[in-house]
Amino acid sequence: MINSDYLTNNNWLNICVRLLFALLIGAMIGLERQLKHKPAGLRTHMLVSLGSAVFTLINIQLSGEQVNVDALSRVIQGITAGVGFLGAGEILRSSSQKSQSLEIHGLTTAAAIWVTAALGIAAGCGLWSLGLAGAGLTLIVLHFLKRLERFDD
Repeated sequence: MINSDYLTNNNWLNICVRLLFALLIGAMIGLERQLKHKPAGLRTHMLVSLGSAVFTLINIQLSGEQVNVDALSRVIQGITAGVGFLGAGEILRSSSQKSQSLEIHGLTTAAAIWVTAALGIAAGCGLWSLGLAGAGLTLIVLHFLKRLERFDD
């Protein structure tokens, strides 16, 4: 059990700010995916981040002043596994009849959904710096490192 002010500050305004922060983080990543015409775009990423924050906040709210780290850890594990299934739905395997080779599509979007859930958990816990840094690094990976992949072709 831990007692941290940033985690247990459960007033109405703080909760709303955490949820809005989760939406903002999801929107940042989702907009990048939307602009690249990926199946999971703005709304999907916003909802994944918001849902992760809500599940996290439910646990924190039910804990009261003393947050049970074991219970919070189980919530995070459940979110991670559940979002993994959502991401799996984004991965498509197709084969070309001419070459008989398999192509896999959607791995990066699935990974972005997974990261968005983690950032939603950070927002739910009130970890502002971690959320912003993670969102910024995710955008760098999704947008700027794509250019490096083009040199490989």
